[in-house]
Amino acid sequence: GGLFLSGKFDQLQRCRPFSAIADAFDEYCNVLVGSVGSEREVAVASLLRQALGHDAVHLMKMVPNLSMIMGDTQYNSDEHCVDAQERLQYLLCRFIEIIAYSTKQP
Repeated sequence: GGLFLSGKFDQLQRCRPFSAIADAFDEYCNVLVGSVGSEREVAVASLLRQALGHDAVHLMKMVPNLSMIMGDTQYNSDEHCVDAQERLQYLLCRFIEIIAYSTKQP
């Protein structure tokens, strides 16, 4: 089973970093929520909680439907992080790894 995600770059969304990627992942989360209670949804949610932990909050700001998969996560008030962009890139990489891993599972 494969997975195809798509997002559209919009110049008017310049203030929103990674907007095309965020839209694609938001749609993925929406599809995953549609299969609520399925083995894949439970497995992905568990892997995401384990890999992202409390930092998932920062990714949820970018991918709102992620909160429907992971549930409520306590807000981390670490807003003044000097390495916010690096943190976001790391979280996106982990998110992609988990999606890729869970997609290749039978």
